[in-house]
Amino acid sequence: MEGDAGAGDARRALGHLVEAVLASRGEANAVFDILAVLQSEDQEEIQEAVHACSRLFGALLARGELFVGQLPSEEMVLTGSRGANRKYKMWMRHRYHSCCNRLGELLAHSSFQVKELALSTLMKFVQLEGEHPLEKPKWEGNYLFPHQLFMLVVGGLLSPEEDRSLLLSQFQEYLEHDDIRYHTMQAASDTVARVTDGRPEVPLTFWNNAFMLLSSVSLPRQEGTLSSFYVKHTELSDKWKVIHLKEHRKAFQQMWLRFLKHQLPLRVCKKVLVIMHDSILPYLAQPSLMIDFLTRAYDIGGAISLLALNGLFILIHKHNLEYPDFYRKLYGLLDPSVFHVKYRARFFHLADLFLSSSHLPAYLVAAFAKRLARLALTAPPEALLMVLPFICNLLRRHPACRVLMHRPRGPELDADPYDPAEEDPAQSRALESSLWELQALQQHYHPEVSKAASTINQALSVPEVSIAPLLEVTAFEIFERDLKKKGPGSVPLEFIPARGLLGRREDLCAQHFTLS
Repeated sequence: MEGDAGAGDARRALGHLVEAVLASRGEANAVFDILAVLQSEDQEEIQEAVHACSRLFGALLARGELFVGQLPSEEMVLTGSRGANRKYKMWMRHRYHSCCNRLGELLAHSSFQVKELALSTLMKFVQLEGEHPLEKPKWEGNYLFPHQLFMLVVGGLLSPEEDRSLLLSQFQEYLEHDDIRYHTMQAASDTVARVTDGRPEVPLTFWNNAFMLLSSVSLPRQEGTLSSFYVKHTELSDKWKVIHLKEHRKAFQQMWLRFLKHQLPLRVCKKVLVIMHDSILPYLAQPSLMIDFLTRAYDIGGAISLLALNGLFILIHKHNLEYPDFYRKLYGLLDPSVFHVKYRARFFHLADLFLSSSHLPAYLVAAFAKRLARLALTAPPEALLMVLPFICNLLRRHPACRVLMHRPRGPELDADPYDPAEEDPAQSRALESSLWELQALQQHYHPEVSKAASTINQALSVPEVSIAPLLEVTAFEIFERDLKKKGPGSVPLEFIPARGLLGRREDLCAQHFTLS
């Protein structure tokens, strides 16, 4: 109760001060008392002071009582020979800047309520300052936006020291406005450049905050002018860059390129690659500029390379990108871990697309089929149910590779000529080998795997088998499916019935042991 009473007293006192300042310029020094409460240690007092500043400076902006133009230093304001009205406006604008700077500091307050209130108040000032600019237009119809104030907001969101994910979630509602989205992209580019400049090691927290903000920016798909503005204008000019989607695409591209040119932590790199193909590439002015980042990621290996495949696929197929040794590197990604990684389904979906062309040389397709067959010997059943049809589809598409299944006048092989350690598929001698691994898998303990491996015993059907339903199959699903199967009513356990405990007379047991 005492806390509520104290907050109520602070609210009333601050309210009186705000009314006094707005009513008379003679009470202007009361602004210092209001700003002093912003420095309080008490959370509720700070919130009341933020509300008071919002009322006070919101009214002053709307009434045009803040100086407009290049603001001189405070010493020059006090010592200069300007008129009283001009001095008052300059002095009050300095107080407004002090208030905004303190609100920027409160974005790092320990209380989320204070952070949230500081953010909404700063964004209110952005809106009001945009409608009542504090800088003079360079020409009639010049587009003005409070860049300096908005940089303060974005700089507070992209903290190098503290996770700002909750505050960034609150900020996302402002990104629905075209002007805020455009200036966020510019401010984010500048903030990333400023934080990383001359810094040997950038904290992971900053990269996480930056990625969350950048990934929240989504552009409209349809061409046309943009008119959903947070800062209201009486009319929009066609000369303004902010209303053209083409300019938004340029800003979007610059934002991501400035972010991705740095050596990102692997976990952030993974997050970027996951959204690259559907949230970044389609909106870039020049998607081919992503080739450096994607090839760098593709060369890292492991899960990062698997994820980079998606973006590379789009650049190769839609933007005619030339990528030397692409299939050699894709071949190198096939190792035992590929059946166990989180992104297995995505990898095999893309590998299927890359190997779908009928113009690929037979030696290359044979190398992929042979490598997959060799890996299948130690793969789990859920992976085998997908990879065996995958291999058969490769043989269907490329009849020249069917010699791996049946070589009518071929030599008897004492040893497999295929070299699994060879990195170059052209030198692996896969086309000289056979898919004996599939015949071995016909003895697999799981009946579905054995059945899938037996497909090569008959002539392959012309239509391919779709592997899409098999990409996401899990061990749990196979187990549940087996549990629901109903077996035959009676199962024969032995063809010749046993006579006696030790079995038939000719059994080894009966020859060496007797019951006494």
